[in-house]
Amino acid sequence: MWKGLARARQPTHDHDMRILFLAAALIAAPAAAQEAQDSPFVGEYSLSEGPDVGGGLLIRNDGRFQYMLAAGALDERAEGRWEMRGDTICLTTDPKPVPPAFEKAELVEVDGAIPTLFVSWPNGRGIAGVTFTIGFDSGDPVEDYTQNYGWNLPEDDKRIPRWIEVREPIYDVTAPRYELAAADDGKLHVTLIPNDIGVVAFDGACLAAGEDGRTILHRAEGDMRFRKLQSE
Repeated sequence: MWKGLARARQPTHDHDMRILFLAAALIAAPAAAQEAQDSPFVGEYSLSEGPDVGGGLLIRNDGRFQYMLAAGALDERAEGRWEMRGDTICLTTDPKPVPPAFEKAELVEVDGAIPTLFVSWPNGRGIAGVTFTIGFDSGDPVEDYTQNYGWNLPEDDKRIPRWIEVREPIYDVTAPRYELAAADDGKLHVTLIPNDIGVVAFDGACLAAGEDGRTILHRAEGDMRFRKLQSE
């Protein structure tokens, strides 16, 4: 399984290596002991969405599916069950994934000082690229993104931050606005709890026959086009 994906995209750079790594992880996933099902959709598919995107879908005859995607910094995966609905089959991730979440944490020093905003993993390692908006008592809010050492309000800006909104843009993880306590001097440390980050919560996303021999996966985020691989 997934051999067609490996043939179609040889590991010429890190992006391709990530694709093959994810495919290998799916191959290792345990098969569910379910009654076999007959469907014309059973088989292996390769994503058909351009040269910088790689992925695959495996519809198994035991009623289970496996899915993976690598597109830029985004990695997605899922596995679960499928069922026939008319001329389509619909996918449901099983078990249902726990989404990632931000949690407020104690202030910490980074390079000898406490940043205005520091976003980290649970192990304390800083996260770069988290976008945020900081609001004040007066003037316009500030919008920017974090580095792995956090972010500091410029020294010439003497305003005290009153609230902060954060968003991880790759997996679209957001949190309610954090109101900043006076005791914290307008500073904030939040932790991104990964949980099942990257696992797609398919809830009845349906696969249907499309044009030019392609098969379309209709999901909430938009349609994805696959080509079925010929078995050897």
